[in-house]
Amino acid sequence: QVQLVESGGGLVQTGGSLRLSCSASGTVDSINRMDWYRQAPGKQRDMVATITGSGTTNYADSAKGRFTISRDNAKNTVYLQMNSLKPEDTAVYYCNIGFSRGGKNYALAPWGQGTQVTVSS
Repeated sequence: QVQLVESGGGLVQTGGSLRLSCSASGTVDSINRMDWYRQAPGKQRDMVATITGSGTTNYADSAKGRFTISRDNAKNTVYLQMNSLKPEDTAVYYCNIGFSRGGKNYALAPWGQGTQVTVSS
């Protein structure tokens, strides 16, 4: 089983910054893709940013220019540096991974508990 643990959320004022972390543990042969998602109250969970094993990144339009995703392969950890935060960034942030195990590829792992980000105006 794979476990994902997010941390780093909190309360910040508009224009502030936060750095989220997510560690993946459990039995995996390799982690291919690492993603950040967010879910605001009453809304669906949307992808914010993704990074491949080779370091290629992609961002939602709402995150471009403000958020930076990075990863530490040795630690199986993905980060999300969030700058210039806005009230509309308020959400629970989750990570997820695409991984390989036993010769099989898995698109998603079981979701973690997420980390709350609240941006006050």
